[in-house]
Amino acid sequence: MADSHFETVSNYLNELGVEISKTDEQEELFVISDEDRGVTNMIVDCEGAILLIEQMIFEVKSDDLAMYKRLLQINRDMVHGAFVLDEDGKRVIYRDTLQLANLDLNELEASINALGLALAIHADELIDFSKAA
Repeated sequence: MADSHFETVSNYLNELGVEISKTDEQEELFVISDEDRGVTNMIVDCEGAILLIEQMIFEVKSDDLAMYKRLLQINRDMVHGAFVLDEDGKRVIYRDTLQLANLDLNELEASINALGLALAIHADELIDFSKAA
């Protein structure tokens, strides 16, 4: 019998050497961290046919149109994922979705690394946004 998507993702995360701080088999999700990649409490969630990847970046306390505009510009340069608002519009999160049916290790690694790269390139701006927000 073939591995479930949950088992496949678990194997990939172990292969990548990330710290898995929480595993919920019932919900088919993981919470991972990897300081070298800029990942802290990233949620990796098997949702039907989709792998959902999210990490909270900062809380928003004001409607700063310049900040939103700049986040959209940063998104343009990201190879995987994007900075988005949560459903309440109170937090900026990194979010990416991948198809589970043909997921491979390189694709998952690239998605996780995309956040680290964006944080490295735009760290000063994001820190400023988090302080002003």
